[in-house]
Amino acid sequence: MPAPVSSLRALMMVIGGLQAILGLALVTNSVAIAKSLWGEEDASFYAGRSTGEEHSGTVVFVGILILAVAAWGILTALKFPTRHPNVRNSAIAYGWVALAFTAFLWAFAPILILVLVWLILAILLIVRPNQPECRAWFGGQRQL
Repeated sequence: MPAPVSSLRALMMVIGGLQAILGLALVTNSVAIAKSLWGEEDASFYAGRSTGEEHSGTVVFVGILILAVAAWGILTALKFPTRHPNVRNSAIAYGWVALAFTAFLWAFAPILILVLVWLILAILLIVRPNQPECRAWFGGQRQL
């Protein structure tokens, strides 16, 4: 496996691991996170639940969605040795999803350093599969 391909694989594993940690944190701490996002108001008249408790399902859904994206990235990285061209396409698509995740990260955690690091990693996930070594590894160069 060439160096650019193996570094892309490692990068995808790291990004997927970070996303998995974030997804697990969202799923396990859903009520606390919902209360911090939507505020802690008095219990609603009809349900007897606070606003944070009502929105905890949304936080769990987002956490499961992030876990699914993390699993996609990790499984794609594990399939690199197959050298199938669709694995390269999946890596590029995963990079675009990671780039979209940057906007989500900026909206809910506007920590400039964290967002910039994530942005750089997402751009690397998009650019690395298009390098000539990666194209050659996945059989992307067509013979005329």
